[in-house]
Amino acid sequence: MLQSREKDLSEVLRHAGLRPTRQRVALAKLLFGSGDRHVTAEILHGEAVRSGQRVSLATVYNTLHQFKQAGLLREVAVCGQCAYFDTNISNHNHYFIESDGSLIDIPGSCIRVDGLPEPPEHLRISHIDVVVRLVKK
Repeated sequence: MLQSREKDLSEVLRHAGLRPTRQRVALAKLLFGSGDRHVTAEILHGEAVRSGQRVSLATVYNTLHQFKQAGLLREVAVCGQCAYFDTNISNHNHYFIESDGSLIDIPGSCIRVDGLPEPPEHLRISHIDVVVRLVKK
């Protein structure tokens, strides 16, 4: 069963234009193995190390950005240098819980944005990210 899942992930990576290296497949298994999730490079690196993978934090960063460029992940910028990577690439927004630094999806139809300016002629709006920050009452 595990081998067939790795084979499937290898095929997904190939289809996205990425060579399915051992490290990419291992990181893809952690990312996509249990439903949609939000991770930082540091979170994924910790999971990889705990699962016995020998992978550097730089490799994790590079792989996340490669997956993003290939359309497998969506990057959500929450604060200056803190970026989360979302396995759900559909157009949706997020709650950010400040006390624990976690993201939760907001269903796509719950937020409406009005009054957007027209983009320049040669550009189009690809999506709008709304992050609603939550704190305890």
